[in-house]
Amino acid sequence: MNLKKTATGLALLVFLLSAAGCNLPISGQPTSQVYPTPNLTQTAMFKPPVIIPPTVTIPAAVTATAPASGATQAPTTAPAVATATKTPPTATPPSTVQPTATTTGTQASGERPGPSVTAAHLSSPPTIDADWGEWKSKAYPAAFVVFGAKNWSNANDLEASYRVGWDKNFLYIAVKVIDDKYVQNASGQDLYKGDSVEILLDTNLDGDLNSQSLTSDDYQLGLSPGKSSAGNHEEAYLWFPSSKAGKPSNVDVRGTSSEGLWRLEAAIPWSVFGVTPQSGMRLGFALSVSDNDNSSSNVQQTMVSSTSKRSLVDPTTWGILTLQ
Repeated sequence: MNLKKTATGLALLVFLLSAAGCNLPISGQPTSQVYPTPNLTQTAMFKPPVIIPPTVTIPAAVTATAPASGATQAPTTAPAVATATKTPPTATPPSTVQPTATTTGTQASGERPGPSVTAAHLSSPPTIDADWGEWKSKAYPAAFVVFGAKNWSNANDLEASYRVGWDKNFLYIAVKVIDDKYVQNASGQDLYKGDSVEILLDTNLDGDLNSQSLTSDDYQLGLSPGKSSAGNHEEAYLWFPSSKAGKPSNVDVRGTSSEGLWRLEAAIPWSVFGVTPQSGMRLGFALSVSDNDNSSSNVQQTMVSSTSKRSLVDPTTWGILTLQ
């Protein structure tokens, strides 16, 4: 009887332990769910876009064009080809020009590659009438095409010759131009855009013999044989030095024309150049002629010069004038 009760109690205990076993704690912790790390490329796809500023464009350097290489292009006459072929006689000179003192000219011993010519001393001033019949001095050619070669046909289109003289008061210039068509409808600073003459003069030759830039002792003077027709409203215009730019006073200019030809004669006071002349004096010098055959437009089409490498902004390309 007691044995039976003991067995029954043991059975009950076993049952209770089995039932309670379902709620006993488990020694291990549940494994956390692992999520893969996002791919860098994918991450980038969802980032806000980066705005790249536009590249700053560096402005091109500005090159001063000198007054026209001849009286051409810019008035190489005031602004022109900074080279003998592209500078208008009115080209605007560069702003870097340094002032120099007024000079009385030079009696230099150095040379420049351009032609050397002489100005005859005239005991009696010539009559300024566009006729050089009374001149006895040598005639020099101005036939090198230094601008607008594509517009130049032949010597009948444009070719020139000139004579130079002087006395204590004036520099005298006489020019004969072979030109199949006379066209000059411009004036003042634009006169190089029509048939005209340009004088380049370096009044301090020895002082800046090898200087390849303009200074205030370099002069660019334009001469017009007449507006609309030669002999009508002739004029002179000084482009350089820019501080003296304008119509110089007391320059006497006369022009005339005939079939296929025009002439110009001028008396230019030495005071225009700030020079006191003397025998033997040498000056940098070039004479050029601008041509326009288009009567409906003011434009410098061609330029011929006394020196083959004429560049308005490089006086070393000019020749030398000696006062005989």
